[in-house]
Amino acid sequence: MMQFKLNNRFSSELKADTNETNTTRQVLNAAFSYVNPRIPSNPKLIHYSEEVADLLNITPDEANSKDFLELFSGKSVLPNSRPYAMNYAGHQFGNWAGQLGDGRAIVLAEIKNNNQTFMLQLKGAGATPYSRRADGLAVLRSSIREHLCSEAMHHLGVPTTRSLSLISTGDEVLRDVMYDGNADYEKGAVICRVAPTFIRFGNFELFSAQNDIENLKALADFTIKYFYTEIQSEGKEKYVHFFKLIAERTRKMIIHWQRVGFVHGVMNTDNMSILGLTIDFGPYGWLEDYDPNWTPNTTDREYRRYRFGNQPDVAQWNLFQLANALYPLIEESSELEKILNDFKTFYDVDYVDMMKSKLGLEKFHKNDEKLISELENVLQLSETDMTIFFRELSSVKKEDSAGCGISIINNAFYNPKEITKSILKSWEKWFTKYIERINLEDYSDDFRREKMNKVNPKYVLRNYMAQLAIDAANNEDYSLVEELHQVLKKPYDEQPEFEKWFTKRPDWAREKIGCSMLSCSS
Repeated sequence: MMQFKLNNRFSSELKADTNETNTTRQVLNAAFSYVNPRIPSNPKLIHYSEEVADLLNITPDEANSKDFLELFSGKSVLPNSRPYAMNYAGHQFGNWAGQLGDGRAIVLAEIKNNNQTFMLQLKGAGATPYSRRADGLAVLRSSIREHLCSEAMHHLGVPTTRSLSLISTGDEVLRDVMYDGNADYEKGAVICRVAPTFIRFGNFELFSAQNDIENLKALADFTIKYFYTEIQSEGKEKYVHFFKLIAERTRKMIIHWQRVGFVHGVMNTDNMSILGLTIDFGPYGWLEDYDPNWTPNTTDREYRRYRFGNQPDVAQWNLFQLANALYPLIEESSELEKILNDFKTFYDVDYVDMMKSKLGLEKFHKNDEKLISELENVLQLSETDMTIFFRELSSVKKEDSAGCGISIINNAFYNPKEITKSILKSWEKWFTKYIERINLEDYSDDFRREKMNKVNPKYVLRNYMAQLAIDAANNEDYSLVEELHQVLKKPYDEQPEFEKWFTKRPDWAREKIGCSMLSCSS
């Protein structure tokens, strides 16, 4: 039997739902509801992350044991533990949705290892009081996507929740993939997500909306006590400082998203971690061609609220909702408004610094912002792969001509034949300025390339790659899940053995379900 040191702070220090029946309902004056996972019929371990297992002090032998399979599939629970689902509310697509909660996630326990506490949460483990009309289950398709993406984001250096395990349940789950009335049965699965905590903006919104100031304060004090220990102030100033640090962590997370071309797809306030972690991987995607208006979410197709270029503004809007939720603890708006206004100001500065690092620029130059803006424009003149462009750009040398620069990044163009006439002239103009600019730097071409290749990944989890792994897994071939897991552990390395994954989206994936846009059920 695996041994864990339980440290159930959330469920022992915050208020529980007194009603312990597992029925869909409104839950008042409670941070969570006790509920046990659904027992799967025939669980099978598909994959686990050795790194995350090591964080939890789980050995390879234990990870391949019956105990591991039963615990992380929901078939058994830890001794002396009481699983629960968290209660929160939120704004979805800009509209207040009221109570939401963990509709298909159940916290097994919080455990302590090496002076760190980790919350273990099963996703797809059955209905909870917050499931509304849903079944609380997850399908293999979406579970593979979240398992791989959680670990890929970590190795990209993006703040994120992690994924310990991916387990098929042996059960069939009915899903309408595109919300078009064509529901069908799919293979069920469950993953174990790992994070210091899964507290969200929506946890605070819930208590504020219920005018439950006692529990709102208790939740804020709890979060500060364990996750914002640098805060030493008291009274109202404590909560102002709390909000300021949340805004800083959120801003840094968004900068990382923009750096690697990640699009979350469902930036509802209930999907915003209070720790500034990437959480809830649904219809996410990486930019293929550089299109700031692209969203991977079919539900977002009309208004594109969660498009790539709008993620900073949505983050600020979500922080505004959190500020409203925390207001009863502060009762003064001026400092909160300043933090919200500063968010955009600081983001703009951070964004320029981030883009300069992607371009291999270190010194200050008055025209750098213009150079970045002109690049963003020229990237959109013809379909240009963002990941390949920035990775290949590092090979440009100070003595190169503009034409040589274009030939170096030529593989990033989806249709190279379009790079003629005015488009070609625009690229020549930009490369002329870029080469002039890198000649102002003191370091060598080799040093600049090394620096650029540390911030511009060679390998990202493109949707078509995830879909290939899903298609194989549906035929009980899990080798691609493991292969992609290995590739994405070293996204900045050359990895010649995996060169086939450094390529543009293939034509067959342009419109294929799962490879372009996805639904929230994905």
